[in-house]
Amino acid sequence: MKTFFGIRESGSKVRTEILAGITTFLTMAYILAVNPNILSATGMPRDSLFMATAIAAAVATLVMALVARLPFALAPGMGLNAFFAFAVVLGMGKSWQFALTAVFIEGLIFLLLTALNVRELIINSIPANVRKSISVGIGLFIAFIGLQNAELIVSNDATLVQLGELGSPTAILAVFGLVVIAVLLALKVRGALLIGIILTTLLGFPLGVTNAEGLKLFGPLPSLEPIFFKFVGWKEIFSLDMLVVLFTFLFVDMFDTVGTLIGVSTKAGFVRPDGTIPRVKPALFADAIGTTVGAMLGTSTVTTYVESAAGVEEGGRTGLTALVTAILFSVAIFFSPLFLLIPSAATAPALILVGLFMMSPVLEIEWGDVTEALPAFLAIIMMPLAYSIAEGIVWGVLSYILVKLLSGKVKDINIVTYFVGAVFVLSLFV
Repeated sequence: MKTFFGIRESGSKVRTEILAGITTFLTMAYILAVNPNILSATGMPRDSLFMATAIAAAVATLVMALVARLPFALAPGMGLNAFFAFAVVLGMGKSWQFALTAVFIEGLIFLLLTALNVRELIINSIPANVRKSISVGIGLFIAFIGLQNAELIVSNDATLVQLGELGSPTAILAVFGLVVIAVLLALKVRGALLIGIILTTLLGFPLGVTNAEGLKLFGPLPSLEPIFFKFVGWKEIFSLDMLVVLFTFLFVDMFDTVGTLIGVSTKAGFVRPDGTIPRVKPALFADAIGTTVGAMLGTSTVTTYVESAAGVEEGGRTGLTALVTAILFSVAIFFSPLFLLIPSAATAPALILVGLFMMSPVLEIEWGDVTEALPAFLAIIMMPLAYSIAEGIVWGVLSYILVKLLSGKVKDINIVTYFVGAVFVLSLFV
């Protein structure tokens, strides 16, 4: 196992990788509850959706572990599931079978694009300073999600966001977890994030945030049959509506995945001096396979998760981290009530601190050159504000091309970057 994953060469240890895998799982286990809740709005049975979510995450993450051998985990993506349910099904009036068909075709297209190295080419076309800014932007985005889960930041009709009620049990629990993890990190305790999540979950019982009411560890497994391999016919496939939906899925998933791979790889120290990422092609295959299999099982697009950064921060550097996460997703199928005990307030502090850890590449950005600094800044700021990794990349790349062209620095732009920019412009009108 050490030889296969190259644990010694990566400077890691088996214990470290296992802790990192557990931490990654705990920070993204919320998807097992959230994804079924969102997709069930379409009329799909929630218990079947839970099974589809867990199996799709396990399969995709297993491919990442054994083929790409990288410490990244995958699951049905947030945002993409909302587009599936609220835009395609409830907004356009399409059936959930129509949406699943679009996701399935998307997965097949991604498999083809990955085999032809198109997706890898796109990753390498993103300008160096924008690549560095992606890690920082994702860090802010993760921290923002953590603050929301902690109810420390809440919505406001006048100002969009505001400080939440600090006296609420959820906020108190999250602040406790934040302090505990920070102290453990300062004392250099291994597994600090995981220990903090467990302690915060336990404190949640007396505060009424962690709820074990009606807990049953064993019971019959839900059936996938109601949503398994449910696709529409050829007439609906060859339609303008399918083209629009398919393009949106393709666009958002491609650049969410690209952004996450770049950001987390930067944090893990995987990025080579020339800006490329080792074994990125099999990593992209993992998300393409996950999306294709996920659609067959009955769930929305599967993508690489930014929460993988939590495991990287715990020291995860190899596919063993992902393997542990995949195993836990498989185990969750049988013990889902126990895993779902962990409240979002308990994982929120970990997300906030991971956001902090991902800020370091900001020091490497060329702030003295406005043609490099402005695109990097826009990529950083738009991710949390637009609530989208993909939108941050769009703003970063398009502003890079525009500012470089107008300032006479045309030679700084490579041909593939022009092509990616053209695709971004097209996406604005679809």
